[in-house]
Amino acid sequence: MLRYPPKKRWLALTLLGLISMFFIVIGYSALSIYLYGSNTSKVPADAAIVLGAAAWGDKPSPVFRERINHGINLYKRNDIQRLIFTGGQGESSEPSEAIVAKRYAIAQGVDAEDILTETKSRTTRQNLYYASQVAATHQLRRILIVSDPLHMKRAVLMARDLDIDAYPSPTPTTRYRSFKSQMSFLARETYFYFVYQLFRI
Repeated sequence: MLRYPPKKRWLALTLLGLISMFFIVIGYSALSIYLYGSNTSKVPADAAIVLGAAAWGDKPSPVFRERINHGINLYKRNDIQRLIFTGGQGESSEPSEAIVAKRYAIAQGVDAEDILTETKSRTTRQNLYYASQVAATHQLRRILIVSDPLHMKRAVLMARDLDIDAYPSPTPTTRYRSFKSQMSFLARETYFYFVYQLFRI
């Protein structure tokens, strides 16, 4: 049986403890992200910021379409008065994500005057930053954040860091339905949540 010198044994135990703590923190964070996604605010709000996602030409991707549909449902239930669609341009010849969302919402019966857009952003934080400027210009104060459930905790944290009076409103449906796809998305989101917590970027 191998016996390590006391110093090496202490270093090994310390390293093992740190690794164990790291995985505990990761697991706790992943669980909190997962549970937060089922948290839907019932507060009355002035507007909803619908976070951008991929657009395929002039059509929203399945994930983006579900976010837009949820925003439209909030509007039609009078939970909000305005929709703020976010997302910049992919290919230079294609419309921005926000404009694709606006056209889709109008086709679903939303009054064009109740739709606001920002078309500069390429990341979640930029979505929220530029949308907050739009909201401030139109004196919209209390805001629902619309995105996928597993994206919600980081998005709301970012929004509140930008001084938005923000509340979660996750989509009730999502493309990430299988256990495998949900775990993949959760792992990715946990990573980005940690990066944001550390660097606020």
